[in-house]
Parts: sequence; structure tokens; C-alpha cells
Amino acid sequence: MTTTNTNNTTDPYAVINGNKTQSQGTKKSDELDQNAFLTLMLAQLKNQDPTKPQDTSQFMSQLAQFSQVTSTQSMEKSIAGLTDSLRSTQVFNGTNLMGHQILSPAEKYKIDAAGGTVTGAVDAPKGINSLKVIVKDAAGTEVRAFDIKDPVEGLNSFQWDGLSSNGTPAPAGTYSFEITGSAAGMTGSLDPMLYSKVNSVTIDSTTGSLRLNTSAGAIDVNDVRSVL
Repeated sequence: MTTTNTNNTTDPYAVINGNKTQSQGTKKSDELDQNAFLTLMLAQLKNQDPTKPQDTSQFMSQLAQFSQVTSTQSMEKSIAGLTDSLRSTQVFNGTNLMGHQILSPAEKYKIDAAGGTVTGAVDAPKGINSLKVIVKDAAGTEVRAFDIKDPVEGLNSFQWDGLSSNGTPAPAGTYSFEITGSAAGMTGSLDPMLYSKVNSVTIDSTTGSLRLNTSAGAIDVNDVRSVL
């Protein structure tokens, strides 16, 4: 017995192309959206050979995969919007720090006038028995060295009074700070922290973190140890 295909033999892709041509005035896109995908699937089912029908489970699997991709794209857009909103909130919150002094890891500080003071701190280990602060100018020449009295384990504060070793005010400029300490008979260097005034805030385009622009340079908000 011979079976005759009485279904419409119209090219299923012509249906899509026809719809696309009609919609070019309102939408221009090279991507296959959900409506176009469903239209294509129905056209394929309608024009299949009745003696060799397509496996419907395959179409359902394709539809599920397409739906998953669509959901993922929608989720990505939502996350991107949420990220932009959080960045804006972060900048807004960061403005509350403007004008405040923050303590953070820093080695250099710029004083705008001769004899300007600089305040800082150092985190000392257990068994510490001596701490020394060394101040150098931009050329690397030692300007002043002084001891931190009665050092203890943990945070130890210090202040440079802005005077050089001969008692004269140090000129305006950028100065670097080094700290050495001894504990259990061993001597080594420690990382200084300096108080600096927050002048402005920005978002790091690479990491997305909030940066505080201070007289000691740009400081990541996560590195702030104290706020005055």
C-alpha cells in the first residue's frame, strides 16, 4: 500500500523567514527568540513525513534547553542590574567617609606645609621589646628616627612631629616611613599604617571595590583599620 503525504509541504524555514521579513520594521535581531523557536518547531512537526514521524521527546528536550538558556540570560541581566545598584550604593556610603581620617597600611605621606605632623600605628608581634620609626624624604635620605615608647603586642601608635633630626621643620613634600622592631632577640621590619584624610571616593573598574583617595594615596576600603 502506498502512503501519500497530504500535509502542506511548505518549507518550514520559509515560515520563519516570512515572519522575520514582516517584523523587520519593528525588530532587527540575528538571534532566535522564543517565539521564533516555537514557530520553527511547530512548522517542523506539521511538515514531517507521516511515515517517519519525528521523535517528540527530542523536540521537548530542545525546548527545555532553550528555556534554560533564556532563563540564564534573564538571570544575567538581573544580576548585572543588581551589581550596578550595589556599586551606586557603595559609592554613596563611601561619601560618608569623606573628610574623615582613616588608618590603613601605607608607607608614604604628603605634607602640604613645612613641619606638618603625621600620625600612624604599627601592629607588633608577641614578645616585642623595641620599635623604631624612620622617616625619609623623597630622595631616600633619613630625616628623622625615633623610638615608640613602651611597645606592646598589638597596635602601637606613633606621631612624627614634622621636625628633622636637627630640630628644624621638614619642608613640604612626600615622606616615607619605615619601622623596625626586635622581639626574642631578633630584629626585623614591620609594615607601617598611617592616618590620612579621605578626599574623594571612586570605584575600581577592575575589581569593583571602593577606593578611598587620601593624602597617603588610594586605599581599598577593605584595608581600613580605623576611622576618626
